[in-house]
Amino acid sequence: MEFAALTALTVLIGMLIILVAIAVGKQKGEISDQLEQKEEDSVAEESAVKASTAKKQKQQRPRKEKAQQQTFSHPLLASSLKSHSGNVTSLDFSSNGKYLATCADDRTVRIWSTKDFLDRDHKCLRANVELDHATLVRFSPDSKAFITWLANGDTIRIFKMTKKDDGSFTFKAAPEDFPQKHKTNVINIGIAETGKFIMSASTDTNILIWDLKGEVLASIITNQMTNSYAAISPCGRFVASCGFTPDVKVWEVCFGKGGEFKEVARAFDLKGHSAGVHSFAFSNDSRRMATVSKDGTWRLWDTDVEYKKQQDPYLLKSVPCQSSEGSRVALSPDARVVAISNSCSVAMYSTSTGQLEEEFHGVHSEEITDLRFDINSRYLVCSGDRAVRVFHNAPGYRAAIQDMQAMLKKAQNEGMKQRLKQQIQEAQSALDTVLTAPKD
Repeated sequence: MEFAALTALTVLIGMLIILVAIAVGKQKGEISDQLEQKEEDSVAEESAVKASTAKKQKQQRPRKEKAQQQTFSHPLLASSLKSHSGNVTSLDFSSNGKYLATCADDRTVRIWSTKDFLDRDHKCLRANVELDHATLVRFSPDSKAFITWLANGDTIRIFKMTKKDDGSFTFKAAPEDFPQKHKTNVINIGIAETGKFIMSASTDTNILIWDLKGEVLASIITNQMTNSYAAISPCGRFVASCGFTPDVKVWEVCFGKGGEFKEVARAFDLKGHSAGVHSFAFSNDSRRMATVSKDGTWRLWDTDVEYKKQQDPYLLKSVPCQSSEGSRVALSPDARVVAISNSCSVAMYSTSTGQLEEEFHGVHSEEITDLRFDINSRYLVCSGDRAVRVFHNAPGYRAAIQDMQAMLKKAQNEGMKQRLKQQIQEAQSALDTVLTAPKD
């Protein structure tokens, strides 16, 4: 009896222990669940706070500022054109002298009015380069169109300019781009002033001559190891190139009387530099050429020769200068002034004396990409960073005055003397205005 009671008591105590254990375990589970829920709620709340804070910060975050434009000043600086939001890579004046075209990696081409250069505000018209950007831009001879080289498309795109009633333009790209033919980087493009052909040149010594519809008329292999520069002469007859070798090679692009393409024939070479040539430039009548070389000199050449009779160009001047890889040379249309770029700086020389006339240091914050005179020899324009610098061509005014004074001494006709005196007075007045003009 006692054994049975003891057994029952033991079973009862065991059941109580089990029940207590179950209750404690359940309570611990509930506490754990509550803790986990609280932790999840806390994490969720913290995430929500972070998201809200990030959203507010995003909403309040100021717009990313553009890189600061480099400030530059000089007594001969006429203006700085600053509408581009990317680095300007190329520029070109229209043949009628009214417009300047610039292109940049901001996917636009800008058309500026040259008559606004001296104004405080410089308005421009914008042509968008869809899904690409232009690295080179060149006006057509009639100033009613321009061609571009597309950076990603590796091809030429033509834009037509249509003048509206208010005097502004609309820009429309041709339906199709030129076919892709070049295998390496293109260094220059151009349209002949005759309107008969387009040129494109790449670093792999290849130059292509195209018709205006995008058909290749001829291919020139320059055999200069690499091309550093190539261009069409202002008269539209010649194509020239320079590169690793110490000479400049010039070809004539020949057409028949009916306007049909015939051939590309070797015309003449500019020989004399002792190292590779960085670049070259023509005068407006193509009778003079200027070159700048790795040998530390710029040279002026008389190219008005009978090359078909094997007559070589004449070296007129050889002048020491500072140059570097990528240096550009510009020859004023009247051949009185040579400008040389060296990294971010520009030097201007007289072609008659070879003397250094002006130096502009730190013109751009990056290497100068293009350098040109306007067709009236009034301005020198260069690009490098986002700005385009426009300089008065004071050396050109001084050279013109000196030339007219020399002519005056030789003049025997009284009418001629009076005209020269009047022209000298006008040129001196223009120079004085440039030198005394108030600067911003």
